[in-house]
Amino acid sequence: MLNKIQQALKSDAELESLLIKAREYADIYLLAKNRQKGCDGLGEMTNLKDEFKGILGELIEYCKDRKYIDNNFSYDVDLLADEINALIKK
Repeated sequence: MLNKIQQALKSDAELESLLIKAREYADIYLLAKNRQKGCDGLGEMTNLKDEFKGILGELIEYCKDRKYIDNNFSYDVDLLADEINALIKK
């Protein structure tokens, strides 16, 4: 999936904008996840994960509409957060 998206980034400014936004949410989510200890802040973690999933939904729908990914694409939130961070360098 990410190979097709990486190729499309060269000519799709809206995709790049969505990925940058997703990376920002991924950064915050992963930072909070790595700092969480036990149940402390579990409510905030849930909110951050939901916000990240929201932008992922936008990104995935955009990519499906443009045939960058298959319609049956499924993902793991944590793995995709890491992959998005690697795809869009800071």
